[in-house]
Amino acid sequence: MVIPLQSELPTLLGAAPADTAWVVTVTLLAAAVAMPVAGRLADMVGKQRVLLASAAMLGLGSIVCALSGPLVPMLVGRTLQGLAMGFIPVAISLMREIVPPKMAATAMAAMSATLGVGGAIGLPLAAWIADSGHWHLLFWIAAGLAGIVVAAVALAVPHLHDAHPSRFDVIGALGLALGLVSFLVGVSKASTWGWGDGRTWGAIVVGILVLLAWGAYELGVDQPMVDLRTSAQRPVLLTNLAAVAIGFGMMAQSIVVPQLLQAPVASGYGLGQTMLEAGLWMAPGGLMMMLLSPVSGSMIGRVGAKVTLIVGGIVLGGGYLVAVLLMGSPWQLMIAAAIAAAGVGIGYAAMPTLILDAAPPREAAAAVGLNSLMRSVGTTTAAAVMATVLTSNTKAVGGFALPSEHAFELCFVIGAVAAFVGVAIAAAIPRVSRPSVDLAGQGDGEAVGGVGPDLRELQADHA
Repeated sequence: MVIPLQSELPTLLGAAPADTAWVVTVTLLAAAVAMPVAGRLADMVGKQRVLLASAAMLGLGSIVCALSGPLVPMLVGRTLQGLAMGFIPVAISLMREIVPPKMAATAMAAMSATLGVGGAIGLPLAAWIADSGHWHLLFWIAAGLAGIVVAAVALAVPHLHDAHPSRFDVIGALGLALGLVSFLVGVSKASTWGWGDGRTWGAIVVGILVLLAWGAYELGVDQPMVDLRTSAQRPVLLTNLAAVAIGFGMMAQSIVVPQLLQAPVASGYGLGQTMLEAGLWMAPGGLMMMLLSPVSGSMIGRVGAKVTLIVGGIVLGGGYLVAVLLMGSPWQLMIAAAIAAAGVGIGYAAMPTLILDAAPPREAAAAVGLNSLMRSVGTTTAAAVMATVLTSNTKAVGGFALPSEHAFELCFVIGAVAAFVGVAIAAAIPRVSRPSVDLAGQGDGEAVGGVGPDLRELQADHA
């Protein structure tokens, strides 16, 4: 929602451009920390409770932003909005418990696709509101939507007895937060500070060292924030590595295509679209993700999540290759972006299924949260790499340095390579053999597709 405001934020907030860039960065950092932590808390206290808290956090952060004038309160509000992103992995893991097993894959695919739909609606809506001059209205709308979500979660989402009380690993949470924030700050600010700047590599190296120390600590804790032994199992590890590559591929087109659409016609390749027009050209891609969610769910049921992830990566990479050939008009880029978005929709739906098939039920939300974090690492890295490519290959147009046509082509090729790397990783994911289950309730209490006795109790109550 703040993308259309980025160029105006220094004036609106009375701060330097380098400082107002944190309005976006701080939200990404908070989201990266929130996803694994929210997953762990959901496994401890129950998923519905964490969903409710996350939605309330979004509402509170939106209100703070709506009332903000200077930069600091805005950053506080944007941090709270980022912390609300823990909602996504927790909701995906909850799907497995509250829907019939035959519908679980489709339900998770639809939940994953809402990420694209939100962007498809939010970008042109935000551009239109920003053009009207009432930029605080963006956050009041977000607060209103958050209020609706809070009510819906409280009234409509089943509150299952899915809590597994245990000790919360405070040191593990702080270590993970410090390591992630340091590493991601270095990566995300590399295009601003420069890859040769000591601050960039200092932040990255400190982040890596902290994460290594955090990992050693987590291995010695009885109830860790992240069970690294489970995460090191090949199905989980390779799925998370694939998530980095697919996340990279998703973000690349989200950054590059709008810039190409808005580049001035005088450049010889730019299409001269406004932000609102660019958002509208990008909208079909997000809607494509939603339209394909039933197809993705059906594929998971028929050929398995691994093959579905491979197909998603191939389609995503194909979309980038099409973009290299179709750069001459907005409708051509719309087609290429829609193909890439279709691949993202297919792949994103498969990853939670692979994770939930391999992770113990008690760690379901935490495992999906870690997978979401890996996607976030991919998207943050893509933003830094794309910005570097676009700013290092420029041409002078009307006294301004603009990315060259070759730079855009190179970005599309890099996006395709990332997607196909994700395909290669996905191909190496081993098949997980799931134990047979006594549906009469005389086995270990877990039902097909991760549906346990809580769902049977819920179904009995409804009956």
